[in-house]
Amino acid sequence: MTFHPVPKPPKKKRKPNVSIITNKARQEVYRRADGKCERCGRTRAYSFEVAHLIQASQGGRGDDPANLALLCGPSVNTGTCHNFADYTSEGREWRMNKRKELMNYYERQNNKTSRSTN
Repeated sequence: MTFHPVPKPPKKKRKPNVSIITNKARQEVYRRADGKCERCGRTRAYSFEVAHLIQASQGGRGDDPANLALLCGPSVNTGTCHNFADYTSEGREWRMNKRKELMNYYERQNNKTSRSTN
């Protein structure tokens, strides 16, 4: 009796996980927020968390600072801004408005830098 091994199938290439918050994006969010919760303005909280405005499960990118906000947390504690943003209908509306605000902010930033290089 001879042994004939079956070749292994080729490994599938994994898509990069774009929902993971990158260090570059995280640093930009901390710079932009200036150490304050971007919803309530607190400078002291139990913790600050960088939160997706468009949820990662919905395709929100973690490498785009316009999709991230610094919120007081943790998200599992009621009464925090991260909990508000993730678990209430008003919070979902706030996230969409904040996203629009940040898209405009970064668009203006890009326009300023493109003018200064010309």
